[in-house]
Amino acid sequence: MSDLATLAAAAKAWPFEQARLLLERINKRPKDVVIFETGYGPSGLPHIGTFGEVVRTSMVRHAFRALTEDKIATKIICVSDDMDGMRKLPDNVPNHDMLREYMQRPLTDVPDPFGTHASFAHHNNARLCAFLDGFGFEYEFKSATELYKSGAFDATLLKALAVYDEIMAIMLPTLGEERRQTYSPFLPISPKSGRVLYVPMKRIDAAAGTITFDDEDGEEITQTVTGGRAKMQWKPDFGMRWAALGVDFEMFGKDHQPNQGVYARICKALGAEPPVNYVYEMFLDQHGEKISKTKGNGISVEQWLAYAAPESLSLYNFQKPRTAKKLYFDVIPKAVDEYLSHVEAYATQNLAEQLENPAWHIHAGSPPKELTPISFALLTNLVSASNAETKDLLWAFIGKYAPGTTPASHPFLDKLCDYAIRYFEDFIKPTKQFRAASDMERVAFEDLIARLDALPADTTDGEIIQNEVYAVGKEH
Repeated sequence: MSDLATLAAAAKAWPFEQARLLLERINKRPKDVVIFETGYGPSGLPHIGTFGEVVRTSMVRHAFRALTEDKIATKIICVSDDMDGMRKLPDNVPNHDMLREYMQRPLTDVPDPFGTHASFAHHNNARLCAFLDGFGFEYEFKSATELYKSGAFDATLLKALAVYDEIMAIMLPTLGEERRQTYSPFLPISPKSGRVLYVPMKRIDAAAGTITFDDEDGEEITQTVTGGRAKMQWKPDFGMRWAALGVDFEMFGKDHQPNQGVYARICKALGAEPPVNYVYEMFLDQHGEKISKTKGNGISVEQWLAYAAPESLSLYNFQKPRTAKKLYFDVIPKAVDEYLSHVEAYATQNLAEQLENPAWHIHAGSPPKELTPISFALLTNLVSASNAETKDLLWAFIGKYAPGTTPASHPFLDKLCDYAIRYFEDFIKPTKQFRAASDMERVAFEDLIARLDALPADTTDGEIIQNEVYAVGKEH
């Protein structure tokens, strides 16, 4: 066993803890490819919580590869629940009047309110994939609509029909009395309206693979559960998907935890072993409310990346995933500097220490070396003090502070300059308040200007300049 694998077997970082649990599962049930799954609900625009699931899953996957010396093939699949019916209009999308007539239609049948893709789901799926591609994640995207319609789920759906009573026995105790009267784990797609129907089953025929129900107009319909003519309710769908896709690991938010046992029991009823699960806490907005795709509260991925490097976002997701954290703009500068400090420390650490360093998990074991001699906090202070509107002015200061540092030699620092200027313009400058100097202050400032002008032009000694400032203070 390599040194890396030996140390990975004892590492305390949470991705290694999950990797060891997963290895125990695979040792009991060997297979050719270990499947990591992440789920995405495209009912609204993607948010950081959605991507955090992929970031964290990728970290567990890499920890597993280190633990097993990459001798077991692995794959991440990202499944979009885009066959779900649109149950409410997202607050943060346009053209509500157009969307209203498509309520309860599968999201892949709802027109794109932005007018750029084949459907609302296609638009949001594209946003998701663009982000994942931008991070360089290795994943395989899967559309629930395509999985249902292509027949990929057919065998498992027929099995679910065969154990219909067992699934009902699992589900009914979790429901209120009124809901029990009409509940069905299968949701037929109306052959007339195309809507996802929440209706009771009048009959099921496991041998024929059919369900019988009343359509919206009251007509009795019998149709198969295969080929995309029906989908499963979200709780049974979880367990069905695990069984159909052979999922070995999936993490999800704390809001799923009460149903975790239900998902697992349904998976077992379908003849499969439930995957290893990791439950993480939810992100909160500045008011302490859960971030929601449909509300659009909190910070979007695009907003974070407008003010900070992607790696800082990865770090924020790595840190204490089982602790609820507020996600708003004030956390960004701190996340950037914490990321820089971890990268700087990495070069001086031994391998055991490196495996506990977030930089190892963010960069899949290969963090960059020297990124910047200047912290993001110092940059934002410099922008604030100088009112710099361009990078050229910032670099004039940086060149004196760290001789030999240039945009070419430190491209990451050059990007930080962009972020610092943007952050200042949007969050610091609007809150700054100015007043006219008093007569006494004006005289003092004029004295300071005269003293600084009198210094030799090539003066860079900070102590000399500081002494002049102190002298003016004493004089006035």
